[in-house]
Amino acid sequence: MSLDLLLGLQWGDEGKGKIVDAITSNYDIIARFQGGPNAGHTIEFDGHKHVLHTIPSGIFNKDSINIIGNGVVIDPGIFLKEINGLKKFNIDLNSKLFISKRAHIILPTHKIIDATSEASKGKKKIGSTLKGIGPTYMDKTGRNGIRVGDIIEDNWLTKYDNLKEKHLNLISNFNQKVDISLDQLEAEFFEGIKCLKSFNLIESENYLNRSISEGKKILAEGAQGSLLDIDFGTYPFVTSSNTTSAGACSGLGVPPNKIKNIRGIFKAYTTRVGSGPFPTELFDSIGKKIREVGHEFGATTGRDRRCGWLDLVALKYSIQINGVTELNIMKSDVLSSIGKLLVCTSYTIDGEQVDFFPYDITSKDITPNYIEFKGWDMDITEVKNEDELPDELIDYIDYIESFVDVPIKLISVGPDRKQTIYRNK
Repeated sequence: MSLDLLLGLQWGDEGKGKIVDAITSNYDIIARFQGGPNAGHTIEFDGHKHVLHTIPSGIFNKDSINIIGNGVVIDPGIFLKEINGLKKFNIDLNSKLFISKRAHIILPTHKIIDATSEASKGKKKIGSTLKGIGPTYMDKTGRNGIRVGDIIEDNWLTKYDNLKEKHLNLISNFNQKVDISLDQLEAEFFEGIKCLKSFNLIESENYLNRSISEGKKILAEGAQGSLLDIDFGTYPFVTSSNTTSAGACSGLGVPPNKIKNIRGIFKAYTTRVGSGPFPTELFDSIGKKIREVGHEFGATTGRDRRCGWLDLVALKYSIQINGVTELNIMKSDVLSSIGKLLVCTSYTIDGEQVDFFPYDITSKDITPNYIEFKGWDMDITEVKNEDELPDELIDYIDYIESFVDVPIKLISVGPDRKQTIYRNK
């Protein structure tokens, strides 16, 4: 009678979608607990590559129920496109996908606020995906938002018009011109509203707690990464929700004492999209090689991801604040044929060596301190068990485990769900 949790431990893009898809058969319910369509979970199987933005990554398993929780913000237009994109897979979506009535809705004017606000910042942009996520969460905490449950009420269009008018006044104050058509956005929005209404809109917190009592196995799926958490990330270059394990409780309405295992996902190196501090970022040919070999381009935005060495200071911090019980290392295959690997084990800040992740890494003079590992020159994408992996990779993994004191139970050696090695640890 418990719930497992899966989340990212870096700045997002760790490969959470692949792992959820790979382990979905172990669960009855997959529940997404925060974020919006600024997330992009890429799943590859049987020659198919598919990107999900709002819908949980367990949707391709015929036996599981998928729930969009109350902590998620939903763009009806993007949701409709996701639904249409899934039609070729012949999934009975209406019986497999439930949506929380408490989830908030992204309005067309939220996107315009996002774009005009970002444009007004000039060089101080935070790297928003411009999906309207931040403004939607602002309306949520400001008690102005529109929720999924509102769209089945008779007066919902009045609520919409009132909030839209408030938004248009705010947009005029930014005095910024953006190339976005409100008419087009509204056309997509209202088509998406029709689609949303066709699904099971539920009190998901009641459904999930009842399912826990019935002994159902539940996996809570996070979006983005722990270093983008609104409270514990590299503020202000963060997302607008709690991406850490605590966010699963508020984002699904489940109590903390029902959480059992917390699975943390991280890459064998580090990446970041958009602005913000990145102590181990590489600006040389190695960084470029990692980007090209790893296909490090944003699943939602298409932007180049910034690439760098693995940062164990940041990783250990994320493990600590999440209470991670097991780790999964992703994209280890990308580091093949790089002769020398570096791993950050501490920072030097203003001349002082520190081994913890500080409050502010944006304005400080930070120098990462590295240790060196020998690389491996072997294609590991077809390897099926741990014994066949190169010794250098095992040494790399063993050191990470000893440093963070949490076992690595899964090694990903490629993007397909079959390119996954499970360890007996």
